[in-house]
Amino acid sequence: MHFESETLYHIYNQGNNQETIFLEKADYVVFLYKIKERIAPFCQIINYCLMPNHYHFIINATEESSELIKLGGININKLTNGFRLLNSLYANQFNEKYKRSGSLFRQKTKAKSLEYSHKDYPFICFNYVHQNPIKAGLCEKMEDWEFSSFRDYWGVRNGKLINKEFAFELIDISENKEIFYEDSYCNILDDDIKELYL
Repeated sequence: MHFESETLYHIYNQGNNQETIFLEKADYVVFLYKIKERIAPFCQIINYCLMPNHYHFIINATEESSELIKLGGININKLTNGFRLLNSLYANQFNEKYKRSGSLFRQKTKAKSLEYSHKDYPFICFNYVHQNPIKAGLCEKMEDWEFSSFRDYWGVRNGKLINKEFAFELIDISENKEIFYEDSYCNILDDDIKELYL
């Protein structure tokens, strides 16, 4: 993955063959801890959502995100290496816990820049990420899904993983709770969703 400093990215991956990657609450917690360890030091996390078979992040890349390190015979940026380690370390622990073997995640984590579009894709993607559990039928309200940053923005949890100040500065989301809540449930068109992945 290539990262430009001070650029917003939608980052996502899923279980290999759409396999479930989180089987119980403890799995989500372990993954969040590894995010704090392996991803948060190299970017600003704007929002996230962990789903039973995939995950989404919006991050703001920093200079450190694209800083190169030597890995064997290749150079790799710190954030790409962070996601590589996140997936690998979690998969090893998951495989050991559930007595399975083989690849858990799709081979490549994807990063799509949200900066180059005629539409307000940072705003669209921000809401799309939080709406995932509803679209999948896992809950009726976004605040009911424990494994996303929506609760932090809604003010019912004070998580330390996301950078709300950056979100309010970089994305057209309201700090007013009522307006934020109403905007969060906006309808996102299928064509706009496709654009978040291309």
